Amino acid sequence: MNQIPASILTLVAGIVITIVSFWYGQNNHLMPVQASEQAPLVDGFFNVMVGIATALFIVVEGTILYFAIKYRKRAGDETDGVPVNENFALEVFWTAIPAILVMGLGVYSVEVYRDMGGFDTGHQMMAHVHHAPSHKMSGSAVAAPLIADTEGMASQPQAAPVEKKYGFGAAPDNQGKPADLSVNVTGMQFAWIFNYPDSGVVSGELHVPVGKSVELNLTATDVIHSFWVPQFRIKQDVMPGLPSKLNFVATKTGEFSVVCTELCGGYHGAMRTRVIVHTPQEYDTWLKENQIAQQQDMQNAVAVNPAELSTGDFLAPYAAEMGITSDTLTQIHP
Repeated sequence: MNQIPASILTLVAGIVITIVSFWYGQNNHLMPVQASEQAPLVDGFFNVMVGIATALFIVVEGTILYFAIKYRKRAGDETDGVPVNENFALEVFWTAIPAILVMGLGVYSVEVYRDMGGFDTGHQMMAHVHHAPSHKMSGSAVAAPLIADTEGMASQPQAAPVEKKYGFGAAPDNQGKPADLSVNVTGMQFAWIFNYPDSGVVSGELHVPVGKSVELNLTATDVIHSFWVPQFRIKQDVMPGLPSKLNFVATKTGEFSVVCTELCGGYHGAMRTRVIVHTPQEYDTWLKENQIAQQQDMQNAVAVNPAELSTGDFLAPYAAEMGITSDTLTQIHP
């Protein structure tokens, strides 16, 4: 080993560390299953950070272990340690490398944020209002804008207030296009309520079709909550008075947990529900069944409120099952 130049040893060690770090970065299996189009973007960035962290761990801990063994105190050795002076080149090296890594990760994270729809401004709607003169106005009121127009001073269109929603919108390729499904999500202590405005269905679970773009309009009624689906790699704070949004496309059918990740009270840990991803046919079936169940026409309702029934109507199904008739009741209560 003493006959091998230090530069060769350093090069070989660097190659080995690079291979091991890259392999572990791509095969760490630390993240849950991917179930949305956004998940691979987040996982790609996470894997890069794991690879870099693995290399740094091996270099730092390996150096500590190497020096702890090589320069350990041996029996009978009472001499002082070797004096080591500063090394300007080494200082520059271990300052420049982390700086380059941090800047590179910063640029990469912005790219991921953009691809996930973080820069989407599709919710900022601009409505122009033109004020036309009314026939009911007085003569002077009508004449004023006419005079202004003749003098080249026509009033400009006025813009209506812009509604801003913070969060993740559509991906760059789909910006400006309406989502296939829009759901209004309300967070409250300690539950999530999902309102489907196009169909009038209200649910305690989020149901979406696979492969379709979904837009969640999030708001809270009391305190700050946070909407998180680990398998989708999406999370957004939900704040009272400040609408936010989340856009995603589910790629895998099944049931996935929805977790509140913002401490919102004593039962914060129980503020959980599910997002159920259906095939398009299954989703249409679920939607139609819930539209029937939640409509006001009791003739077609699947379930009714017992409190709204009379005593006879409430007991009628049970009396029939028990074989009780009006004659039986007459004998009991003549």
